[in-house]
Amino acid sequence: MLHESPSPCQYLPVVEANSDSRFDQSFAAYLLLDIAHEQSVEHLLQKLMRRTMEHPDVACVQIWLMDRGDLCSVCPQRPKCPDQTRCLHLVAGGGKSFSNSGADVRRFDDPNARIPLGVGLVGKVAATGQQSLLRDFDKRPGELAEFDWLEQEQIRGFSGSPIIFKGEVLGVTTAFMREDIPDEARPWGQIFADHIGAAIANARAFEEIQRLKAQLELQNTYLQEEVVEAKAFGDLVGQSAALRQIISQIDLVAPTEASVLILGETGTGKDLVAHEIHRRSRRKDKPLVRVNCASIPKELFESEFFGHVKGAFTGAIKDRPGRFETAEGGTLFLDEIGDVPWEIQSKLLRVLQDRHYERVGDDRTRHADVRIIGATNRDLKKEVAAGRFREDLYYRLHVFPIHVTTLKERKDDIPFLAKHFVELSVKELRCPKPRLTRAGVVKLQSYDWPGNVRELRNVIERAVILARGGPLYFDLPVTHSIPPPPLSTPHPDAKGGIEFFTEAEMQRRERENLAVVLERARWKIKGADGASELLGVKPTTLLSRMKKMGLKKPAPPSS
Repeated sequence: MLHESPSPCQYLPVVEANSDSRFDQSFAAYLLLDIAHEQSVEHLLQKLMRRTMEHPDVACVQIWLMDRGDLCSVCPQRPKCPDQTRCLHLVAGGGKSFSNSGADVRRFDDPNARIPLGVGLVGKVAATGQQSLLRDFDKRPGELAEFDWLEQEQIRGFSGSPIIFKGEVLGVTTAFMREDIPDEARPWGQIFADHIGAAIANARAFEEIQRLKAQLELQNTYLQEEVVEAKAFGDLVGQSAALRQIISQIDLVAPTEASVLILGETGTGKDLVAHEIHRRSRRKDKPLVRVNCASIPKELFESEFFGHVKGAFTGAIKDRPGRFETAEGGTLFLDEIGDVPWEIQSKLLRVLQDRHYERVGDDRTRHADVRIIGATNRDLKKEVAAGRFREDLYYRLHVFPIHVTTLKERKDDIPFLAKHFVELSVKELRCPKPRLTRAGVVKLQSYDWPGNVRELRNVIERAVILARGGPLYFDLPVTHSIPPPPLSTPHPDAKGGIEFFTEAEMQRRERENLAVVLERARWKIKGADGASELLGVKPTTLLSRMKKMGLKKPAPPSS
């Protein structure tokens, strides 16, 4: 047989005037377990309000929790407040107004309601940690002067119980009744307050776990983005003097907490330098979070940097941590920092100087334990002179500048970078491993690389795809940053000038050179050690030149 579940109000710390004062303890235990399973403080409070208000004699139920003093400048209780650092905040409330035929009255759950500790009955409950229960309240209205609606709502009984968890007073539960509260109900008020304290502590712990989980997921997303970005630059590959100088500077500044400003053209590997500074610092076990300042809309900079609270602006449907909070304990890499808007630069300077910030829409000040590394391809001195960048912020960032040289200035590293990128491309693109020839390396070193390391990576990826496991050929514009080797040792002519060659002589020498290469390759056109690979040209190009110059493989001698 099915039995209808008893009303939740059967075990609440209130009793109707002419009813049985005994409580249904089994159902009480069920509901206590039910609220203990809540994983959100907001949902927990809503459930308590909804179920409590089912009792016909309950006029109002409120939950006050301890929090910091936040409305002191406008709070009407300020003259009575002995300690403005903290007070009771009304976090949940519900009521049935006698005068409005059961309609909710907004004053029962005013989110701006505050009660100082030790002031009034509710404040004394919080300050002493002792329960308060009053009967025949209609005959002694002055005892709860902080509530001006008691007489209008015909309140007769009041119960106030401290919410205590592990010896700490978290807040107060209050119940206002239209019937007297019997003595038998007194312990149940404190039992429920204690269970509410445990449930709130559990819900807060779960919310903190969820917040940390979300923060870790956000950090993981940023780190995945960083991995993709870092692949465009390889590792610190090379042996040039310029690269050794950069590594020396990294080793000097990494162990310190100094801000670093990385300067250099686009594509030179500023991201990689920031990674290395973080990796060699004391913060290496904490996150490195990158912000591409050039890609953030102007109106979202503050939210992106510092985060926002729910309802701070249109579209802010939930609290969101900013990059400073995500990088807590680690390093924040502000790429293209020259693109930060002027109005945000002052707030960024404050974080660098005072280590404090607030989320958008929140008045809670947070501490920032973050190291700042900035990077830009702009001349920030000129930006300061033009009034587009704050001078004080520039000097705060310019504690230790590192200039990353262009690839054109470190061509000795190209063979190492090329080999490194070939191996990466084969692994990531799942292509057959091609051959990087000497002629191919010479061609790479003969190019000026205006796009720096990023352009080199892209050129090699394309060549790996086209090679299909054969030799690598690079389609690059002809430049003259490295002069071609002379065709022969120059001899001064009769006038002391340098010997030159006529067109016919040039064609003859080209034919002779081609014949030498073919002989060395034993007339093998393509493949490993073939003539096309030795010359660094495609087999089709070589065959075309052979036909043009009348070069044919000699017939084997007759036996």
